[in-house]
Amino acid sequence: MDLSFASAVVILLLVTDPIGNIPLFVTLLRRVERSRRVLVIGRECAIALGVLLLFGFFGRALLDLFGLSDRSLNLAGGVILFLIALRMIFRTPEGIFGESPLGEPFIVPLAIPSIVGPAAIATVVLLVSRAPQRLPEWLLAASTAIAVCFLVLIFAERISRWVGERVLAAFERLMGLLLTAIAVEMLLRGIEGFVRYLQSR
Repeated sequence: MDLSFASAVVILLLVTDPIGNIPLFVTLLRRVERSRRVLVIGRECAIALGVLLLFGFFGRALLDLFGLSDRSLNLAGGVILFLIALRMIFRTPEGIFGESPLGEPFIVPLAIPSIVGPAAIATVVLLVSRAPQRLPEWLLAASTAIAVCFLVLIFAERISRWVGERVLAAFERLMGLLLTAIAVEMLLRGIEGFVRYLQSR
C-alpha cells in the first residue's frame, strides 16, 4: 500500500466521513447548549485524534504482540471498510453505527465510532506497518484529516441547512462508492500477499 501523503489524507477523510457525520452531529448537539457545541466538537475531535495517534505509535507493537501479519490486517481492514461503505451507500434510519445514547455525547458515539472507527484505526495501523519510516508523515496525515473533520463539523448546522439532507445523502453515497473501491483494493492486496506467502513455503 504505497501511498502519498495526499492519498493517505483522502483515505482517512473517507473513513472518518465528516460529511456523512453532519446529520448525526446536528441531531445529537441539539441537546447541547449552543455555547458549548464548538467545545464538544473540539473535545470529540481531540479524542479521535488521540486514538489515531495511539494506534499510530503502538499499532505495530500490537500486531507483533498478537502475531498478526500485514496480510491479515489488509484483509480485515478491507472487510471492515467494505461493510462500512455498504452502509454508507444503503443508509438505514439508525445511521452507519446504529442508535445513539441520550444526553450530551462523550466519546461514544461521536469520537468513536463516528469519527474514528475500526476502519480508520485499521488504516493508520496498516500505513505505519507497511512504511514505519514514514511514521511522522502518517501521523501528520491523521492530524490533517481530523482537522478537516473539525472544520466541517463546527459548520455542520449551516452546511445541513444550506445544501439540504438529500444532497448530503447523495454525497455520502458517492463517498461510499469510493470507499468500496479502496476496500476491494485492500482485499486484493491481502489476497496477493497470502498467495505469495503460500508459494514461498
